[in-house]
Amino acid sequence: MNIPSALKYTKEHEWLRVEGDVAFVGITDFAQGELGDIVFLEIETLGETLDKEEVFGTVEAVKTVSDLFMPVSGEVLEINELLEEHPELVNTDPYGKGWLIKITVKDASEIGELLSAEQYASTLEA
Repeated sequence: MNIPSALKYTKEHEWLRVEGDVAFVGITDFAQGELGDIVFLEIETLGETLDKEEVFGTVEAVKTVSDLFMPVSGEVLEINELLEEHPELVNTDPYGKGWLIKITVKDASEIGELLSAEQYASTLEA
């Protein structure tokens, strides 16, 4: 299982990659594997400011639909348009082309509350 050390993680299996004033959000390799083949993403929160752990959309797989949670508070700046026609990118490249949203981070101190790669890996072993 791939758990990049440069990212931060939530217990709900989202990841966060900070790049300057913005951050990218996606779901982890573990999450996409548990969901199975992803067929559709519904993210209608573009331009909205959401709180940490608030739902920003849903991911639909062949077997189930799951909520997507904000890892930190912030405004949704962009939705990955590639996923409209290619939702399978979340399965094949969850940390690269399969990112879900780009956000501004409202409170940088919340980033420190997220899990490191090692901490996230230990939650999967429990």
